[in-house]
Amino acid sequence: MTRREHEIGTLVLEGMQNADIAEQLDLSVRTVEGHIYRMFAKLHIRSRDELDAAHLG
Repeated sequence: MTRREHEIGTLVLEGMQNADIAEQLDLSVRTVEGHIYRMFAKLHIRSRDELDAAHLG
């Protein structure tokens, strides 16, 4: 997982929504969505609920 995916994953785990993450990291919402999509694919998960169990490690 890339550094940015890990950073965004951490913010997702903190309960932040995509628009809030985009604003905080000065990215577009679409870019955040893309990072989340690729992160989920790499971790073989489908939802934010599964992210905690996937251990971003």
